[in-house]
Amino acid sequence: MKLAAFADEISPNLDEQIKVCLANGVEAFELRGVNNLNVLDFDPALRREIRTKLAANGLGVASIGSPIGKVKINEPFGPHFDRFKIAVELAEFFEAPFIRIFSYYPADQNDDILKHRDEVLDRMRAKVDYIGDLPVVLVHENEAAIYGEKVAQCVDMMKSIDSPRLRSAFDFANFVVAGEDPLANWPKLKPYTVHIHIKDARMSDKKVVPAGQGDGQIEPILADLNRSGYRGYLTMEPHLAHAGQFSGHTGPELFKTAVDALRTVAKRVGVQV
Repeated sequence: MKLAAFADEISPNLDEQIKVCLANGVEAFELRGVNNLNVLDFDPALRREIRTKLAANGLGVASIGSPIGKVKINEPFGPHFDRFKIAVELAEFFEAPFIRIFSYYPADQNDDILKHRDEVLDRMRAKVDYIGDLPVVLVHENEAAIYGEKVAQCVDMMKSIDSPRLRSAFDFANFVVAGEDPLANWPKLKPYTVHIHIKDARMSDKKVVPAGQGDGQIEPILADLNRSGYRGYLTMEPHLAHAGQFSGHTGPELFKTAVDALRTVAKRVGVQV
């Protein structure tokens, strides 16, 4: 399996991101931020600089780590859809096979996002339709407080949209934070999962911890992925120093701790990373 990373967790500086990723055997970026700018806000010069430096160091882009879908469901769709189009443009520019997306927040804290199912699905279909035959797949990340926070809604989206252009990015820790058992959820989402985010968490206090030190059930799921022939990306998203709504921070030393922890778990189940 191939190692990727949300390298902005290491540092906002591109050169530092590259240096630490190379030192830890990372093969590709899940491109989310450079210079404290979100990936959707990179100007043409920064895009070119990133592509050139990644290529010079033998690094690719596994996914555009966009924040698409991390807005309230009652916000106008038009401007947000325009932002989505930028993500698609970036996927083509960086030759990334995936675009990470989300499935919308409720209108306010008293609102129930499940009441907005039809609108969520309509918005997802619009994105899938826009992708058309382009060589890119939208990967939905299960995330706190959005429609697809829990497995039932994640599966609902996959079955309802029923398109190979919309698949799942399985995040262990986010299911733990949602109060669900990732191992119980895995068989339900496995048919739709094409991308893996490596983040673990404890059920008792919802604290994010290195892989294998929480209740994310990373070890048995990695073993099953391996048996099933998965040879895609395992994207490091450690969130060991800080976990924010739109990004996280880990730093160079804790990043190594996170990668070493994953390698230890992987080795126990015979997975080569």
